[in-house]
Amino acid sequence: MCSQRWEWCLALELLMLPHLFLATSIQGHSEHPVTTISGSNVSLQISSLPANYTQLTWLYTADQKILEWESKRTSFFNSKFKERVRLNQNHALCIYNVQKEDSSTYILRVLEEYGREKEWHIPLEVHDPVTKPDIKIWKTQEVNNACHLQLSCMIPNQSINYAWYGDSGLFSTGLQNFVLEITVEPQNYSKFYTCQASNPVSSKNDTVYFTLPCKLARSSGVAWIATWLMVMVPIVPGFLWT
Repeated sequence: MCSQRWEWCLALELLMLPHLFLATSIQGHSEHPVTTISGSNVSLQISSLPANYTQLTWLYTADQKILEWESKRTSFFNSKFKERVRLNQNHALCIYNVQKEDSSTYILRVLEEYGREKEWHIPLEVHDPVTKPDIKIWKTQEVNNACHLQLSCMIPNQSINYAWYGDSGLFSTGLQNFVLEITVEPQNYSKFYTCQASNPVSSKNDTVYFTLPCKLARSSGVAWIATWLMVMVPIVPGFLWT
């Protein structure tokens, strides 16, 4: 019985030997992530290719090949990249008109001479440009010469970071940073509140203006008044001398 068990263990080890050899023969490397905006062109390349290799393969996932180079010929596989990729002279993968759905960890496999294989992983993050936020005033309540103010500027269906600014600079808003909720008093009154929405590739903002702590002013009107003052102030002395 012991002999049969030993033979069974030996057979199992022989079956696993090719997999163990493959795991130890493939050397993996990680490259720095690449971040870009949708609609742009991007080039994925590694820091240093081996000096001599016989085959090179770019993959979108572990099972989805994009292209393969061998014997100075490049073959393209049927994938969503077929009409949007090329291999440049340095064997970097060039992708045109990247979309958010192209985000993935791309794999480069290189087969060296004598059968040793190396593998590189390159994360690609594609972000859509941020759309312009629209500040909504949910609540203005004046009590005892103070104004309780609640503003919101959330952009749906996008992964966004938000920041709020006033006369004194950046506000601290906590976890729900698309909402600004403050109590405005004479000592902390701000003439404007700006919401900045951003992601790693772009940013947009919107601003509302207040003439009094709880009295909203039209932004275009405030801008017009500021322009009018800049134009008229230098002219006033001229009128005084006539």
